[in-house]
Amino acid sequence: MGVEERRQQLIGVALELFSRRSPDEVSIDEIASAAGISRPLVYHYFPGKLSLYEAALQRASDDLAARFVEPREGPLGARLLRVMGRYFDFVDEHGPGFSALMRGGPAVSAGEACSLSTTSTAHALVDSVRQAAYVQILSHLGVTDPPARLELVVRSWISLAESTALLWLDGRRIPRAELEVQLVHDFVALLAVSAAHDEEMGALLRGILEDEPADGPFTDLAGRLVGVVAQTSALR
Repeated sequence: MGVEERRQQLIGVALELFSRRSPDEVSIDEIASAAGISRPLVYHYFPGKLSLYEAALQRASDDLAARFVEPREGPLGARLLRVMGRYFDFVDEHGPGFSALMRGGPAVSAGEACSLSTTSTAHALVDSVRQAAYVQILSHLGVTDPPARLELVVRSWISLAESTALLWLDGRRIPRAELEVQLVHDFVALLAVSAAHDEEMGALLRGILEDEPADGPFTDLAGRLVGVVAQTSALR
């Protein structure tokens, strides 16, 4: 293989191993064996496991950011549901790697010190994923200059998706499909709360709901809430 081709192969192998287990549990010897090369040859392309881990993080963050890219066609609820499906595909496939990425880097074994640069790289990559998601959501909303309340809603929702995914990985006690729908519901719920305080947000929400079909996730949430309110009223 050429130099770059071999580097990309090693990154792919490392990412696959880091995706199945915590990075501190994966050795250079294991990476070399999976790639079909010797340990010294791994060091020829990467100074150590941490540099290989950083490269794997970069590829993972690029992949994760791409999961938010969605054509601006059809109602927003359906688009967000597809985005959440791809997002949880990544989480499902790269559980330990996703956890390490979102928590700021690997727990490294006693033989290797985790450098500040590695931690900084991990934080920068996470921020880049969040920013890419933020830009994509604004694009779905057709907004180029978001007011402060809308920025708060979108960034809060992205953080909520991250924390929900991390909690889901710890036992997967709630069916994944239900969580994907719930997160889409969470988005419009956050918008609705903000709309109750701001007319500009109210106008944005009305425009979104006008395009929502009868079988869309936003309409589904409205029906569920009406049912909860009706039950509560009946008990009084």
